[in-house]
Amino acid sequence: MTDKGLRVALGAQLRAVRRSRGLTQEQLAEQLGVSPRYLAGIERAERNLSLDSVDTLADQLGVVPSLTLDAKGDSERPSDA
Repeated sequence: MTDKGLRVALGAQLRAVRRSRGLTQEQLAEQLGVSPRYLAGIERAERNLSLDSVDTLADQLGVVPSLTLDAKGDSERPSDA
């Protein structure tokens, strides 16, 4: 998978998590403490996040960091994590 492919996968999974929770980009951005423009850039694969940023984002969302590669959407963090 290319760097762009990873960004596309992350963006798609972030969008799926957001939509599954019934949130707008503005609502989720507020919850995460980022700007809606920044969040939109992640969803559109325009942002190149560091692994630390992916880990932080996953932690804030309560999902496992591997959500970037999880095509099935099984990204919820186990309750014992």
